[in-house]
Amino acid sequence: MEIAIKINLGKLTLSFDFDELLGDIKNRDFNILQIEDEHLMKFLSLPFTHKDPFDRLIIATALAKDLTIILIDENIQKYDVKCEW
Repeated sequence: MEIAIKINLGKLTLSFDFDELLGDIKNRDFNILQIEDEHLMKFLSLPFTHKDPFDRLIIATALAKDLTIILIDENIQKYDVKCEW
C-alpha cells in the first residue's frame, strides 16, 4: 500500500509495472501482511514521534510481529524497531 501511495503521489517512479512488482514479491517468498488487531493496538501505544500514519502502521506491525523494516528513515529510526537497508 505504501508503495502504491508513493507512486500515486508522484514521489516514487518504478522502471517497471506495479503488477510486475507484486508478482515479484509473491515469487520471492515475501508475504503481504494484513492489518490485524495487534497491529492497531501497538499503533495506539506508539509515541507520536512520527506524524505519517502509514509509516506508524508499518512501525507498529514490525514491532508486533518482531519484523525488520527494509528502509532507512530518520523518523522511523527514532522508534525501537529493527531496520535494514
